[in-house]
Amino acid sequence: MLKLTPIVLVGLLSGATVSPVAAGEPGAFNGTWAVDLVTESGLCDARYTTAIAIRDGQVRTASAKESGARVTGQVGPDGTVGLNVSNGAASGAASGRLQAAGGAGTWKVSALCSGRWTARRNTTHTAQAE
Repeated sequence: MLKLTPIVLVGLLSGATVSPVAAGEPGAFNGTWAVDLVTESGLCDARYTTAIAIRDGQVRTASAKESGARVTGQVGPDGTVGLNVSNGAASGAASGRLQAAGGAGTWKVSALCSGRWTARRNTTHTAQAE
């Protein structure tokens, strides 16, 4: 079975449906997102989980530890996601749509494997001094 790192598959996925409130607002999708990728066909592992960071529409991996792949892509003002990922000889793409708190889409790594992905926005609560 082909072993692709979670970062390779994460770059291939990203998407869902945008809420009217978030659509078009600058930075509406900024933050860290947890992404689950499920392989539906091919030689990849059955499931991957990773994190991506979005800032001003640009997508990158959220952790420096996951540096094996190059991820490039964007999230449009309406939540449309388009990503390209490469890691050595493997490359792929992901598409989908995000909304305020989640998203979904599909991914494909060349002719090796393909599947679907879901994402959810990570929320952090910071204590504030009074």
